[in-house]
Amino acid sequence: MQSIFPNWTFSAADTVVADALHGALLIGRRLEIGTRMQEWLHTLREFEVELYCDGELVERGNALNVLEGPLSAVRHLVNLLALDPDNPPLAAGEIISTGTLTLARSVSPSELWTTKLKGIELEGVSLRLC
Repeated sequence: MQSIFPNWTFSAADTVVADALHGALLIGRRLEIGTRMQEWLHTLREFEVELYCDGELVERGNALNVLEGPLSAVRHLVNLLALDPDNPPLAAGEIISTGTLTLARSVSPSELWTTKLKGIELEGVSLRLC
């Protein structure tokens, strides 16, 4: 991960001014919600993640670490845009990054970072840094 802020220390205003976002964003497979909408609403508030570096557990996080869940973060954005005369509302196909479930960590070349997800039908991710 990268940041223009030393030691990842910044205020909310700093990150907005810097147009902050990921160095990379991995997007998994699409999942059909269909008739399971209520189940997914619950799942997106409750799921958990374990973050590992080289096989060692570094941190645990959960969906509530993102403005009470990813859907709440999207709802907040939709409401802000509704009041913003200079920016259009969300459009179909736009990608929304709702934030991270764990702290941003310093990384080094050759490390293997992996996640294990609990309570959600998504696969974990493995990433080796070069």
